[in-house]
Amino acid sequence: MSDVSRRELLTSMAAAVAASTVARANGGASAGDVASPARQPEPASGGPLAAPAFRPLPLGAVRPAGWLERQLRIQAAGLTGHLDEFWPDVGRSQWFGGDAEGWERAPYWLDGAIPLAWLLDAAPLKARLTRYLDHIVTHQRADGWYSPYPEDAVAKRYDLWAILLANKALVQYHEVTGDARVLDAVKKSLTALRDGLERTPLYNWGRFRWFEGLVPVFYVFERTGEPWLLDLARTLRAQGVDYRALYATEDVTIPTPRRGLWKWTKHVVNTAMATKAAALSWRLDRRETDRAFAADMVALLDRHHGQVTGMFSGDECLAGRNPLQGTELCAVVEFMYSLEHLFSVFGTPTFGDRLERVAFNALPATFTPDMWAHQYDQQANQAQCTINPEHQWTSNGPESNIYGLEPNFGCCTANMHQGWPKFAAHLWMTTPDHGLVAAAYAPSRVDFESQGIKVAVTLDTDYPFRETLEISVRPERPVRFPLVLRVPEWADGATVRVGDGAPDAMRPGTLHRLDREWSGEVVLTVRFPMRPRVSTRYNEAIAVERGPLVYALQIGEEWTRVNADKPHRELPHGDFEVRPTTPWAYGLIVDPHRPDAGLTFEERPVGERPFSPEGAGMIARVNGRQIPTWKLVRGWAGEISPADVAWADPARPVTDQPVEQVTLVPYGCTNIRITEFPRLTST
Repeated sequence: MSDVSRRELLTSMAAAVAASTVARANGGASAGDVASPARQPEPASGGPLAAPAFRPLPLGAVRPAGWLERQLRIQAAGLTGHLDEFWPDVGRSQWFGGDAEGWERAPYWLDGAIPLAWLLDAAPLKARLTRYLDHIVTHQRADGWYSPYPEDAVAKRYDLWAILLANKALVQYHEVTGDARVLDAVKKSLTALRDGLERTPLYNWGRFRWFEGLVPVFYVFERTGEPWLLDLARTLRAQGVDYRALYATEDVTIPTPRRGLWKWTKHVVNTAMATKAAALSWRLDRRETDRAFAADMVALLDRHHGQVTGMFSGDECLAGRNPLQGTELCAVVEFMYSLEHLFSVFGTPTFGDRLERVAFNALPATFTPDMWAHQYDQQANQAQCTINPEHQWTSNGPESNIYGLEPNFGCCTANMHQGWPKFAAHLWMTTPDHGLVAAAYAPSRVDFESQGIKVAVTLDTDYPFRETLEISVRPERPVRFPLVLRVPEWADGATVRVGDGAPDAMRPGTLHRLDREWSGEVVLTVRFPMRPRVSTRYNEAIAVERGPLVYALQIGEEWTRVNADKPHRELPHGDFEVRPTTPWAYGLIVDPHRPDAGLTFEERPVGERPFSPEGAGMIARVNGRQIPTWKLVRGWAGEISPADVAWADPARPVTDQPVEQVTLVPYGCTNIRITEFPRLTST
């Protein structure tokens, strides 16, 4: 097959694949901002489960709109909505009565497909999911174990991670359907788990992911109040890894060598999941050490392994700050879910900031724009994506960053689905005083009740591609409640205007509270000024940022289909290599201290595929020069040290190439990219 663009390739096959103080405004009293909500009083030892600072709304109460709804519909029309129709590990899973894998893969898919189907009210997908969930419930054994669990789990061990995960998916299904059989099934499963842990304590994956079991335990407890459930939660914690103790060691701070040793303690997905462990643990007994450690863990990962996208490296183990070391897709969606918990439990604004940064950059960049293919590992500096035997991953293989059905391992094929749906479901949360808080921003509608009165809130925006957000509040009848807006830390000069009133200033990095009586329709206009920023990264390279978006070089693409002889690689769910058709080895001419002087931004319509090269809603222009000595090394963009560039010494220019104006697009809109650039002078 000749090399063509992937869009052309898929089009040609279409017939074959048819188918914190407080700022009050207008009617409020006092004004100001709060960095985080007030802490709740310490309970007596053994008291009830601590309430989170903000409580997520029931699944389905928040609905996507605008570009976010388009993105979810792309997902439903892609792998997520069709995986069970052709991929044996889901379609023929033992969880559904089949003969294929009976451990984590079907529960992973359910964990993302359930919220996607109900957020979109996608009838065919909902019908299939209902059939699958009914099979799980009706085939639960009398002893409480689900059917894939072996009859003799002593002779034939079964890592309990899959049970923790399955129950996490099942409680979502109960939340959207209210099916009492499902809640009863989860309760029986947790009873079996309690008894099973006495015989066989957690080991391997279950031991490193114990906290995931607290999600369904807390869900059932808050509906039944049965004390043994919190005892089970404490048992899971006692048998699981103590991440606070682990992160006091040097091991997790040291990057795993290239082609190095795989370790449980440095596995990137375990790490991404574990960032919420302290928040879930805190709800059991409000230990101040848990509250402090949640932020400390994220800060440590940033310091030693941080990537410009808001993620940390891990290909497949923690790999340092080098932009060539990849990040696994599973880690991206799990870190997002962890950040949703961290904001909910602690109410800390920076966790919402980080959630947006990951969601708008790292998440979309690792999928094709049509979401029919994905990477296992993405790179911040990703000059090409090829089957590469010379790769320098820590412990992954040569196909890890091609786009495909199941590159490297199929775990991401099963697990990648939760990213967008759970992000949409957690955009808004409720406050303890009957109000509403914006955890993250994207076009959406939320329906909730405040003191028994129905309220509809809509957010109309093209954020993160635009600075302006319009929020409409429509109560069924007049009611007083707080509306809390998270003000991003980067948003200097942020304002909110109520109706035709004058704009009120909001302080970056805080929660801005509007406490008033809402009557009729009240329209708020929020503005988060997006000034360009240039950050200094690994090897003194620079990266361009604006608002929550990171910008990367726009590179021409040539897509080549590979692995066509492998099972289930029919188009559109095939495997593809991507190579550049335009130069990628540029240094940028920009002053980090005066980025406005060297960068210009241009609005574009947000496309039908918002995260695609052609759908980018904002682009940037900047001067740069090609660097002839910057070439591919072992199939990757080579490393350039500060000594190689020597940008601080005009007498030793790194390149004699002419100055060009280059185009940058949002990182999430790229398939191949350069994101961390050598900094050059104009001489």
